[in-house]
Amino acid sequence: MKDFVGTGTLVRLALRRDRILIPTWIVVFVVMAAGSAQASIDLYPDVASRTEAARTTNASPALVSLYGRIFDETSLGELSLFKLTALGAALVGLLASILVVRHTRSEEESGRLELLSAGVLGRYAALSAALLVSVGTVVVIGLLTALALIGLGLPAAGSLAFGLVWISAGLSFAGVGALVAQLSEGARTANGFTAIVLGASYVLRAIGDSSADGKSEWVSWLSPIGWSQQIRAYAGDRYVVVLLPLALLALLVAGALALIRRRDVGAGLVRPRPGPAVAAPSLRSPLALAWRLHRGSLFAWGFAFLLLGLLVGNIASNVDGFVSSEGAREMVQKLGGVEAITDAFLSTEMGMVGLLASAYGIQAALRLRSEETALRAEPLLATGVTRTRWLASHVLMALLGTSALILVAGLGSGLSSGASLGNVGRQVPRMLAAAAVQLPAIWLVTALVVALFGLAPKLITAAWALYGLFLLLGQFGALFNLPQSLINLSPYGHT
Repeated sequence: MKDFVGTGTLVRLALRRDRILIPTWIVVFVVMAAGSAQASIDLYPDVASRTEAARTTNASPALVSLYGRIFDETSLGELSLFKLTALGAALVGLLASILVVRHTRSEEESGRLELLSAGVLGRYAALSAALLVSVGTVVVIGLLTALALIGLGLPAAGSLAFGLVWISAGLSFAGVGALVAQLSEGARTANGFTAIVLGASYVLRAIGDSSADGKSEWVSWLSPIGWSQQIRAYAGDRYVVVLLPLALLALLVAGALALIRRRDVGAGLVRPRPGPAVAAPSLRSPLALAWRLHRGSLFAWGFAFLLLGLLVGNIASNVDGFVSSEGAREMVQKLGGVEAITDAFLSTEMGMVGLLASAYGIQAALRLRSEETALRAEPLLATGVTRTRWLASHVLMALLGTSALILVAGLGSGLSSGASLGNVGRQVPRMLAAAAVQLPAIWLVTALVVALFGLAPKLITAAWALYGLFLLLGQFGALFNLPQSLINLSPYGHT
């Protein structure tokens, strides 16, 4: 047991460091699920309206690819939460993996773990502590979400199953984070590996779910996200499926522990490729270097945003199928008819895309702090590069990057919605405009990260907590009847 000595101390340290971040994201996930359920319960008062809406969903390959299939077309709980089943599981899985990498590879990269290891600290203590914090966080998220849904009047068995949907995804990707943290010397690369696995899992689930003839449904079982979905909350509640992510977690953790013995502290199994002795002319400016550092992440996010925009636009032609109840149709007529509700849907979805673009802006701005703590900024500032030029290069990449992402999503949405509605020439400029109006809020959130970096760099990770708070106020404030003055604290509320 000596290899696990110090695990409790590291758990307390991790909880101390994340005392704002973890509670904030717990609240975000719980409120997101409760808000989605509350907004849908009154919209589908009878079985007929639920069945029609569910059939509309299952008949749309774009919707099924993005959110997953509805297994019980009469289930109020499943219809209320189908958007957060696969997508929510992916987000919880991402959070779980980031927490593991943050408290393992990031600690090694900064040199803090080596310093702690000089004392009484076992070889496996850091990984064990990171897993306890990560798994504990997703379990709390799942249980509190289940309690919130039960409180809204949804069936207890289905609510518990939905909590297990998120927990199972968190277990799987906590294991993925544990394994990839042993491969690379950098935390960013480790998170990139996790994102690749997460993206592949989501694509496999989408392929299986959208199979028209049912012959490819087995592909979903190759994906941890597909496993989570197969728990079928409110549609059978198959708790036994949770054994699959538990087995995967045990297997990946065993592999990670074996790899720890094969490497030194701070080293990764995949050695970085040495660069040339002399930089190319294209790298001889702070902005060129910033572009080189950000371009890989920007291209990956850009592809994802283009795909997301195409999916959102394709869904637009089926929006009227969701408002099948008499009360809902009366509301639509008051709002201006199906065309108006389609525009409202596209506008709302573009707001959600704007939230995702803000996440990229935060990540890009946080690069300032990581470059400084890794001591890569110091050699640059020892030359003729001023602090202002170095800061401006990364800020410019964050602002231009978020602009590119949101406009790419707007272009994809305009093309696909225009094709669905039969008017591409009209939809493309309208969707580009709907995307562009998200930029002030996105830029403001990015600017707050830069301000934290300048004023209190040790608190810069609190930017994620601010982001979660803004998300809750802007997206769910009106739903929970919060005063407008409170909603106005969120930049997204003004948009």
